[in-house]
Parts: sequence; C-alpha cells; structure tokens
Amino acid sequence: MQLSDFDFDLPDRLIATRPAKPRTSAKLLVATPDRFIDARVSDIAQFFRPGDRLVLNDTKVIPARLTGYRHRDSAQGAVKAKIEVTLLEPKGEGQWSALLKPLKKINEGEVIHFAQDFTATLESKEDGQAILQFEADGDAFEAALQSAGAMPLPPYIAAKRAADDQDKTDYQTVFARHSGAVAAPTASLHFDEALLASLVEMGVQFSHVTLHVGAGTFLPVKVEDVTTHKMHAEWGRVSAEAAAEIKATKAAGGRVIPVGTTALRLIESAARDGEIAPWEGETDIFIYPGFEFHVADALMTNFHLPKSTLMMLVSALMGQERVREIYAHAVENDYRFFSYGDSSLLLP
Repeated sequence: MQLSDFDFDLPDRLIATRPAKPRTSAKLLVATPDRFIDARVSDIAQFFRPGDRLVLNDTKVIPARLTGYRHRDSAQGAVKAKIEVTLLEPKGEGQWSALLKPLKKINEGEVIHFAQDFTATLESKEDGQAILQFEADGDAFEAALQSAGAMPLPPYIAAKRAADDQDKTDYQTVFARHSGAVAAPTASLHFDEALLASLVEMGVQFSHVTLHVGAGTFLPVKVEDVTTHKMHAEWGRVSAEAAAEIKATKAAGGRVIPVGTTALRLIESAARDGEIAPWEGETDIFIYPGFEFHVADALMTNFHLPKSTLMMLVSALMGQERVREIYAHAVENDYRFFSYGDSSLLLP
C-alpha cells in the first residue's frame, strides 16, 4: 500500500481560510456506496434515523500560540529576541512541551516574557522540542493563556493569514468542555445549538468522549509504504457512561456515527477487544484499508489533505476507489477543504 495511492489534485482555491456563516450553512456531501447527495449541514437530520447515536469529541482547543521575548544583557546593552511558541502537551505542574521558533536563540534557564506576570522558563531542549515551566498554573494559567494566546490554526491556514479574535469562536465547537487540544475536531465545528436540539427532538442520541487533538495530526506521512508509518499519540477518554450508551445503541440496532475522525479513532481504540468498553490513555491507533471496525457504522468528516493519514482512514471505511470518486466529486463541485471547509457524511 503506497503513499501515492492516497494522492489527488486539489486546487488551492478550494482551501478554506474562514468557515461558512452560519456554521450549519456549510455544504454536506452525503456518500453511500452507490450514490451522492449534495446537501447542507442544516439538512443533515433527514439522513439520520431515530435511535442513531452521534459521538461527539468534547475537547476544548486552547489558544496555544504565544508570542514572547527573551531578554539578554550584552556589552551594547539589553538585547531582546522574539520567540514564537506553540504549546503541544501539558506535562503537569505547570510544565508544557512546546515548539519554539527560533529554538537556537534561547538557552536553557532563560525566561520568555509573554505578558505582564505571564512568563515561562526553558527547562530543556530535545528532538526539536522544548519543555517550558510556566510560573502560572491552574486557573491563573488558563486566564493568562486566554488573554495572551492565539488559536493554533492549521499550517495551511496560518500560511495564508494570522489567527485573530474571531478564530477563538470559529475554531471551537459549541459543546467544547475539557481543555487540552491544540487542534479542533473540525467536523464538529458545523453544529450549533439549534441543530443539536432539532436532532434530539427527532430521536437522535448523543454521547460525548474526549480526545485532545495534538499538533501531530498535521504531520506529513514520510514513508512510501504507509503500513510502516508511526502515528503520533494523543490522550483520550471514553467514560463508562459513554461506553454503555454506545453499546446499548449497537444492541438495539441503531447506528453509531462519530462526528470527526478523532471521535472515530477514540471509540475504535476503546473497542480493540471486539466491543466498546470504558477506556483512558494515549492512543496511536492507525486506521488504513484493511482495518476492522468494531463500533463506527458511518462517519461525518471534513475533506482531508492529500497523502494524509485521514485520507487513509476514510479509505478504510469506504474503500479506496469510492473515496477517489468522493473526492473527485467534491473538487468538481467546489466543496471547500480542510479545517474550515465543508463536510461529508460517509455511509458505507
């Protein structure tokens, strides 16, 4: 299975840099094994049945991009250097792993100043990453980060424009609860409270799980034989309540439909023994064609990067040839791609 098997031509004009307004006005491509339906997210209820269960990732994106300065005395006076920081993962007790740019301009033990009373000390460097020790922790850290940080937009958006205050709303789901992600579960960005309420009214049920999406979700696949690719690890949790709800839906003949690849990866991680069970920990599950699904019956997801692990995941669900047809249809009909783009409902 070669990396080139998951490539396709994507016109640059189809890469979305802002979301549809309102959220539910985004286009929705509904794909079955033999049919395409061009719709809107606001129409999605007609494709569900009473007793279906949507699985939502309730992770909350933190404003993980910070701009700070390190100060150093020299013979010519104080020297100030700009340091760009992207937080990656909490390590406990105020420590975070992070990407620093430029990493070479700061030494271990030096302090980065982001704002008044918001600083971090560089503890160590390893493999191109840094460990930062923040002075603030807990609620004080959260408040300082909200004030000083910017949303960590994906590289393909950040290359076109800087994050702004609007992204703090746009790049967050309406049901975000648990802080820790540095990328959004983007299929979920299409839901608003009114749409969720209308689905509940028609008998669709919901379960919440948590997978803190990491920056590794944007890492390219660098091996030609995709089966040798090593996935990044992300922390997730399926509660006993969520596992019982999903199990009951399966037993009753309802469909379990994760919203987003993160929710799908998490529930399948919790079901490697054949059926879903409560689960917590780090998952590096890699889903590519040939994968045996135990939980997911369908998937709502945005349109993904060529040659990405997410292209491999949707190919595992729908089949490689069908995914090629789905993406050709999306390009031909001007669907918008990636995090702020349009969505699809994949029904194998």
